[in-house]
Amino acid sequence: MIKISNYLDPSLVAFLDVHTRDEAIRGMVEFIDKTGRLHDKEAFYNAIIEREKIVSTGVGMGAAIPHAKLASYDDFFIAIGVLRHSIDWNALDGSSVRVIFLIGGPDDKQTEYLQILSNLTLAIKDENIRKRMLTLNSPEDMIELFKPKPE
Repeated sequence: MIKISNYLDPSLVAFLDVHTRDEAIRGMVEFIDKTGRLHDKEAFYNAIIEREKIVSTGVGMGAAIPHAKLASYDDFFIAIGVLRHSIDWNALDGSSVRVIFLIGGPDDKQTEYLQILSNLTLAIKDENIRKRMLTLNSPEDMIELFKPKPE
């Protein structure tokens, strides 16, 4: 069973003050690059932009899940961006975006990718999680939000 928390790291939680989708994507890529996780920052950025041209990754409910899958990566990671302002992302439901889950990883692990996407979507559908994310200021608290709760 894939757990979202396994792909999260406090060093990959950003709080961004941007006003457009492209500024948000660029800001997230720059932020991730500073952690040393990107092999080629521009290739990663371009892969995300090319993906956005196909169909918006604004999944609705105030969230977007941009992603880049490249052969040079062995494992997936998820960076979280919380936006200070709502921005238009051309989301499927027309809502503006306040939270970004940027997924990076290999292009040859489609099953794992789909499981990550499915679990992320379930988390996004949880209104309590969405509301809490907008109130948190600590990367560690953000990660804690996605850890499985003991039964």
